[in-house]
Amino acid sequence: MAAGPVDCHCHLSAPCFQPDVAAVVRAARQAAVAALVTVTEQAGEFRSVLELSDRFPGFVLPCLGVHPVQEVSPEEQRSVTLKDLDAALPLIELYKDKLVAIGEVGLDFTPRFASTDEQKEGQRQVLTKQVELARKLDLPLNVHSRSAGRPTINLLKEQGASKVLLHAFDGKPSVAMEGVKAGYFFSIPPSIIRSDQQKLVKVLPLESICLETDSPALGPEKQAFAK
Repeated sequence: MAAGPVDCHCHLSAPCFQPDVAAVVRAARQAAVAALVTVTEQAGEFRSVLELSDRFPGFVLPCLGVHPVQEVSPEEQRSVTLKDLDAALPLIELYKDKLVAIGEVGLDFTPRFASTDEQKEGQRQVLTKQVELARKLDLPLNVHSRSAGRPTINLLKEQGASKVLLHAFDGKPSVAMEGVKAGYFFSIPPSIIRSDQQKLVKVLPLESICLETDSPALGPEKQAFAK
């Protein structure tokens, strides 16, 4: 791998990139990016991300995982359930030697996705299963925690997760420091220039900070959509 910054969390398999994904990769290389850690949100994306990693070896680094919010259609999303793991977990085990992490996994307690205790508990169960698999395979976790900073860190610690990257963490800095004490890393997106994450990076140790884009979301300018 060439020297340079690593994008620790991006969605290179997103539909908007597919018309000319080679140009996206070329632009990243021209910007001196060393690698793109590419995550998934559901089992249907796994093949695409693995193909991208084969097409751009050593540059596109694949993660496979199931996100706490599942897309039903471009207009509809729902909270994850254990059934969403049925197709995913066997594939993660099958391709474990190709992966740099399991992700994107986590909790998302945004009210429009998880308004009930049942939905939140379902997300906890899905995350726990993926933490257990990560420990079994000795793989890191690439973690989402929107509106659920403390519950996410608490669950990760309770389940014995030790190799953790928390992406775009929006919890309190004091909660993040509990993650730092557990040895967790935090990746910061370009949207920091317009967000409260500026408070977070002021307290995080430099050695706990990584970089990400979460592209195509969380750029320096507000997007027309939110994942």
